[in-house]
Amino acid sequence: MSEITSFAPGSGARVTPRARLASTAPELDLTGTWRFRFSPRPQDAPEGAAAPDFDDSAWDEIPVPSHWVLLGREDWGRPIYTNVNYPFPVEPPFVPDENPTGDYRVTFDLAEGFGDRVYLRFDGVESLAIVSLNGAEVGVVRGSRLAQELDVTDTAVVGANVLHVRVHQWSAASYLEDQDQWWLPGIFREVTVLGRPADGIEDVWLRADYDHVTGAGTVIPEFRADAAAYPITLRLPELGIDHTFATPADVAPVPAGTVEPWSADEPRLYGAEVANSAETRSLRVGFRRVEIVGHEWRVNGRKLRLRGVNRHEYDPDNGRVFDADKMRAQLHLMKRHNINAVRTSHYPPHPDFFDLADEVGVWVMDECDLETHGFERGGWVNNPTDDPRWRDALLDRVERFFERDKNHPSVISWSLGNESWTGQNAAAMAAWLHRRDPERPVHYEPDFEGRYSDLVSRMYATIEEMEDMSAGTGHNRWGSPGRNAELAKRPMIQCEYIHAMGNGSGAIADYEEAFDTLPQWHGGFVWEWRDHGIRTKTADGVEFYGYGGDFGEEIHDGSFVCDGMVLSDGTPTPAMAEFAAVVSPIKLGLSVDELTVENRRHAGDTSDLRIVWRDEVDGVVVAEGEVSVPAVAVGELVVAEVPGHEAPEAGELWRTVEAVTTADTPWAAAGHVVASAQLLLVEAARPVPAVDPAAEVTEVDGLLRFGDGAFDPVTGDLVALGERAVRGPRLELWRAPTENDALPAHAGYTDAEPIATRGKGQYGPSSRDRWRTMGLDRLHCRVVSVTAEPGRLTVVQRYAAAARRESVLLQLVWTVVDGGLRLEAAASPSADWEGTWPRVGLHMVLPEGLTQASWFGTGPHENYADSSEAALVGRFESSVADLVVEYAVPQESGHRAELRELSLPELDLVLRAERVAGELPGFSLRAHDAHEVTAAAHPHELPASSATHLYLDVQQQGLGSASCGPDVRPEYQLRPRLAEWKVTFSLN
Repeated sequence: MSEITSFAPGSGARVTPRARLASTAPELDLTGTWRFRFSPRPQDAPEGAAAPDFDDSAWDEIPVPSHWVLLGREDWGRPIYTNVNYPFPVEPPFVPDENPTGDYRVTFDLAEGFGDRVYLRFDGVESLAIVSLNGAEVGVVRGSRLAQELDVTDTAVVGANVLHVRVHQWSAASYLEDQDQWWLPGIFREVTVLGRPADGIEDVWLRADYDHVTGAGTVIPEFRADAAAYPITLRLPELGIDHTFATPADVAPVPAGTVEPWSADEPRLYGAEVANSAETRSLRVGFRRVEIVGHEWRVNGRKLRLRGVNRHEYDPDNGRVFDADKMRAQLHLMKRHNINAVRTSHYPPHPDFFDLADEVGVWVMDECDLETHGFERGGWVNNPTDDPRWRDALLDRVERFFERDKNHPSVISWSLGNESWTGQNAAAMAAWLHRRDPERPVHYEPDFEGRYSDLVSRMYATIEEMEDMSAGTGHNRWGSPGRNAELAKRPMIQCEYIHAMGNGSGAIADYEEAFDTLPQWHGGFVWEWRDHGIRTKTADGVEFYGYGGDFGEEIHDGSFVCDGMVLSDGTPTPAMAEFAAVVSPIKLGLSVDELTVENRRHAGDTSDLRIVWRDEVDGVVVAEGEVSVPAVAVGELVVAEVPGHEAPEAGELWRTVEAVTTADTPWAAAGHVVASAQLLLVEAARPVPAVDPAAEVTEVDGLLRFGDGAFDPVTGDLVALGERAVRGPRLELWRAPTENDALPAHAGYTDAEPIATRGKGQYGPSSRDRWRTMGLDRLHCRVVSVTAEPGRLTVVQRYAAAARRESVLLQLVWTVVDGGLRLEAAASPSADWEGTWPRVGLHMVLPEGLTQASWFGTGPHENYADSSEAALVGRFESSVADLVVEYAVPQESGHRAELRELSLPELDLVLRAERVAGELPGFSLRAHDAHEVTAAAHPHELPASSATHLYLDVQQQGLGSASCGPDVRPEYQLRPRLAEWKVTFSLN
């Protein structure tokens, strides 16, 4: 069997896996420019390329680290995106003969005395590397996102050394790395030469335990070193620890006295050194204790609450090449949005990630480099987690990821991998971790029966399923009947939920309530942190972020790689603002007389916050100040009085309170809003516009003139306001489908029967397809009547789709009022409608090129029925372009509910909406209509704008997360219904 098809974990003089620690021993970073030769097939690779005297002068150059398919060379291949499927025939361990291969060469110098031993470390190579030094093969590296070290002492020489690495894109290891991401071959992490002293300290594990009852810390050391390396001294200067172990038998726990514990909220670290005469190893430790007590997963004696995200390594230009500054900025962005946890989906990230996580403060579920999702298509036959041929490789992977990351206090759980089904090898991996680290729990979502993992984990479970699992009742979709009764005794998480694809997801607040009230549940990890679009260009130079299918892939999973709360360019989406508002650990409750402040942090009181308030009448500040609130301890709630108020003569008086930071932090400036709450104190009646009963409808130049409006006498459409050309309003039931609308629904809120079990689109048909079946994207209008009478113009229109009987009757009644032209409209559906509508709105076509808008209503971000916790009532302004989010796939965007007033200064036009049956319409304003947006697969495919489109929606369907999760919950669905509007159009 060749190296390409071998089941083995690796070969050569492999160094026993160990922690990544700083050392005073010498290191040589080989990052830089290497020689490179690309070959489409292994057979085409140059013979003799490992020889030191091989002439590589005709080869290309390549930066290391990098992915060769992202460097702009079409002849080097292109990225491939698949979610579940392997992009090659499933025939383990074989891979295609068309196996892109890259030969790398670099020369480096070693000084005399560089080390008694020399190691060569690879931090990340996809997917197989055959390594030669000075013409001799020294090892084979497998496990793309796992560090591996080779002992090259016998091959390295003083002076010039020639390193040759042959990388094959596909290998047997590829079957273990089907991780819903781009397939990106190459040496994408650092390569380092390590000098090792003969009596050095090979490995260190400092377990810094914390007793939350006494506040005492203990350092439990574990060293890997020869007896000759002793004595070894442990130093923690800040704690006064300077303890020497004379022999291996002397190694024992070291009391640290009273310490400050580490947590994601208060990431307290202590510098530590482990030294002997040969070298000093340094690291930072955080004292904390992780344990499971009954159905509670605790850190430092307190139940965990995960407000987390799944995170892939990704950059739109460089793929998985790590950038510490960008990573720090990402973690700071997470902290500003109340995110406190990361699942390293679905592999160990760059080792420096953990240093940053320790420092910034996030809980981390560290996941092994394992996913075999493509085996599902064949019923999991020969799946690696249950096939003995893969056992050594899987145990090697779990050992390597654990040993590298074991010292980090941020790591509070080990995860075996993702979507790889279950079996004896997975159980063996868990057993290895339990033996090696009895403290931190093992996670593995496919262990549906809870046979060998410690945490009960689900993906995209409905709230009803969560309730059943908590009660120990109901049907376990993936396990044995009745098994929920046993699983209810354990901690539960959603390792993936609220799938954040495109405009979504909805129901974040509903999940938060479930996590708050169901005792076994500890929160979860949003799928996912960031879109993975690759920056690319069209043939004529237009830049965009490409997704699956944009690079000529034979098979792909389209835009499913763009499903994050941050866009590919790093811009946070409204979904992240919604998540931040919902999951904030500081809960503010506001009534007319009182403010409650509850502290749900894991650690730390609220002395770092102050509470500010402001009162606004129709969005204009009339009073503001600060509420005096004492520091609220963890788990406590404080009630404070709030100032009184004076009722306005007219308009809405809103009070907003915010918890803001008092000082700059590494992740946010002073004044950063951590939590907010808002309350309508008074809604004083506004003067009712007086209707002019004597206003006449006249015919001028073939148009009906009525007040400031001109109307088409045949259709009844408004065609001008003053001198400004407009068109409409027309009834609109269609919205450009969100990706949650467009992909088949996942779970339990549709009438569909299951048509598949798991994967990207689990159940169907999609909402989009149902809406199209009903003809909502192709409504025809028939004018029933246009009636002019003194003081009023009435238009009646019937809307229906070809081949359908269902209809909606729209009545538009226009009157002239002292403030302008007033519209009262009602849309009445026939009795035979089924299913849902995407929207019920009025569509008006305004002149092209409008750039600015301001409004009194909800904002600042787009908001929908099941995604509105971040929305505040106030006055906002925006460019028209920024009202819409540029998602990877153009879709419905920009809706802001409960509009009171909309000002379009370039038209000197103001729209004022009134409540009808307690409802205010929402609005959206964009440069393309719903049908143009529907037709575009990428933003750059939208046509040149010919108009500005205003939609006034009485209701829109909620967002849900059906692209990979539950559909819109019933309470947020738009069922066919009567809709009514009252809007006044005023010209300044």
